[in-house]
Amino acid sequence: MTSLASSAPARTSESPIGVFDSGIGGLSVLQALHAELPHQRYVYVADSGHAPYGEREPQHVIDRTMAVAEYLVARHGIQALVVACNTATAIAIHLLRAEHPHLPLVGLEPAIKPAAQHSRNHRVGVLATRGTLQSEKFRVLHASLAQQAEFVLQPCDGLAGAIERQDEERIATLSAQYASALGPCGTAPGCIDTVVLGCTHYPLITSQLRALLGPDVVMIESGAPVARQTRRVLPHIGDAGTPSTVYYTTGQIGALQAAARRWVEADARVEALELS
Repeated sequence: MTSLASSAPARTSESPIGVFDSGIGGLSVLQALHAELPHQRYVYVADSGHAPYGEREPQHVIDRTMAVAEYLVARHGIQALVVACNTATAIAIHLLRAEHPHLPLVGLEPAIKPAAQHSRNHRVGVLATRGTLQSEKFRVLHASLAQQAEFVLQPCDGLAGAIERQDEERIATLSAQYASALGPCGTAPGCIDTVVLGCTHYPLITSQLRALLGPDVVMIESGAPVARQTRRVLPHIGDAGTPSTVYYTTGQIGALQAAARRWVEADARVEALELS
């Protein structure tokens, strides 16, 4: 692949931060970025026309991830890229680092290390996409923590897609199914007392999951740590002028606009993006 980075605008403190997900799930990370770095400019790309990544073949995820990154570098001259998708991070971020060695990159991975450290019962539930759980990156991470806690891994087929469509009935059905599949949750001995939300879509339905898992179960997601890491890697930290966020989607404009207005900012406006 030939990089388009050489034709991109020079990166400065006024350059936007690129944020990318397969769909609306990355809005949970964008929320955290707005809180941590409120004076920056952002470009958010939802590749909703090809979502969900977690149920796609690895090569599809690689191809889409590389295409979106090239677009953000070449068209917007981003100063950093946040891959706000666990599946894309697990499957493709090493290739992004090779293709864009000078671009600060921040990826996500299910927060099973802090969950293992937090769990008093040493039993942790992990809700994630099948693509994330089957990735080599996750396998290595999981193996490295096997002595610290017992992890109950639950692939949540269809849940990210239901959240993407904002299909409340389907969200309720699948959430109940996967929460039940984890087994007993709570603070009693032998119960899962900590649950990792291993897909950026899942924090958008925290209230539904809380009602199913119980008030004493701690849910851990990656938005705030990713935002802090983004601050650390930014080459130019300063006032970017007038803060703003531009939203693009390869899917239906209305879906992303409704989600962004619901979860991020009331006046969010979305533009269509054609990206082969």
